[in-house]
Amino acid sequence: MEQTFDVIVLGAGPVGENAADRASRTGLSVAVVEAELVGGECSYWACIPSKTLLRPGAARDAAAQVPGVADPGALDAGAVLAWRDEMTGEGDDSGQVSWLESIGVTVVRGHGRLVAERVVEVTPARTVDDDGPGEVHRLAARCAVVVATGSEVTLPPVPGLAAANPWTSREATSAETVPESLVIVGGGVVGCEMATAYADLGAHVTLLARSGLLGGAEEFAGEAVAAALRDAGVDVRLGADVRAVSRPEVGGRVSVEVDHDGSTEQVEAAELLVATGRRPRTGDVGLDTVGLTPGDPLTIDDSTAVTGAGEDPQGRPWLYACGDVTGRVATTHQGKYQARVAGDVVAARFGPGDDPTAQVPPSGTWSPYAARADHGAQTQAVFTRPQVAWVGPTEREAREAGLAVQAVDYDLSGVAGASVTSPHYAGRARILVDTGRRVLVGATFVGPDAGEMLHAATIAVVGEVPLDRLWHAVPAFPTVSEVWLRFCEEYGM
Repeated sequence: MEQTFDVIVLGAGPVGENAADRASRTGLSVAVVEAELVGGECSYWACIPSKTLLRPGAARDAAAQVPGVADPGALDAGAVLAWRDEMTGEGDDSGQVSWLESIGVTVVRGHGRLVAERVVEVTPARTVDDDGPGEVHRLAARCAVVVATGSEVTLPPVPGLAAANPWTSREATSAETVPESLVIVGGGVVGCEMATAYADLGAHVTLLARSGLLGGAEEFAGEAVAAALRDAGVDVRLGADVRAVSRPEVGGRVSVEVDHDGSTEQVEAAELLVATGRRPRTGDVGLDTVGLTPGDPLTIDDSTAVTGAGEDPQGRPWLYACGDVTGRVATTHQGKYQARVAGDVVAARFGPGDDPTAQVPPSGTWSPYAARADHGAQTQAVFTRPQVAWVGPTEREAREAGLAVQAVDYDLSGVAGASVTSPHYAGRARILVDTGRRVLVGATFVGPDAGEMLHAATIAVVGEVPLDRLWHAVPAFPTVSEVWLRFCEEYGM
């Protein structure tokens, strides 16, 4: 069976959904291919369930710090897990499918793989009742194929690790019960967030990290999270190198051999979560059939066209990619941004207007056809306690890139909005000022609800707002956002 569409999107996570939506807006026919659940990792195993698991503990902690509020007590783990299930729809993606169909996008179930230029074969997903692999569908794209297949977990080559059946982020966010103890390997976003969530839910958590926590953030952010985790009862061990793992009995306790502080130790727990990284899911999407290397990230230009993939007779690329598969930024929001660019480019280049001039604009300009925010305006929010949020480079990254920057730090507890929030409010913020242009190039916030403070900084960075103009952006009193006034004063204005 063969069907022809103008555009084929591989992957129906948030990134693929956005690419399909934008590409269809000028009337192009679009099919999106998904082997699992429409809505993807973020909806069912990542952003949504993880933040749902983290919210009750954050609310309890915030209430406990306000004078006059009764002790909220321990969390009801069963109720938290039930709320998580409600937020993820218990794996029912019918609502997501209905939305795609309502905008005219065709959903094709199965594993999609390129077999030639603009040709995709879809193998239906197997079920327990299947007698065979099922009928293979062939889809042809008149115009373009967009790869949005996301990323997959990688396990480090530690002896015994794979055989121990460890949790990955999927198992951690979809667990039906809370284990009495949990060892987490990895000090990145997933490791720190799940250490917070499971400590809140009553598990005894041990976090093993080879270096500091949250390596992509300013150093003071990781230090603050490590201190808070220890205060919450988490056994945080930095400089820990996992040497071997064993689980003698299926479903039994797991033992982790760790080199730490010059000695070898055994750490045991009911479960083990490995959160040491992910890789682009490009190993089985047929890249070899179009002259690209399976398993590698798909290198794109700022129009999201895959470089080295060839062009159509009119000089327009036919293969695009967005999200984790590009290796640029592994966040849902940045992937959705790239997807909007990809969809707009495809719609402009192949739509009724047939605008092959929808090209990447010159450096230094902004356009709906260029994912310029990928360079210097990337954002991240980590929902630990304290929360950590940042935009742009860290101070070290900025200096290594040759930027002349001045870091301006401020203790967030020193603004009135913090003290009226809680007498125990603690936090720290930093902006990076390009001293030549007197504009912000980066900012980091660490503290309660820090993620809600990030977008003002993002606007300042993207808009290249001069400090002389930013001085006139008057923050409301008493809010924590008054830190913007303090930043300007600290800089000397």
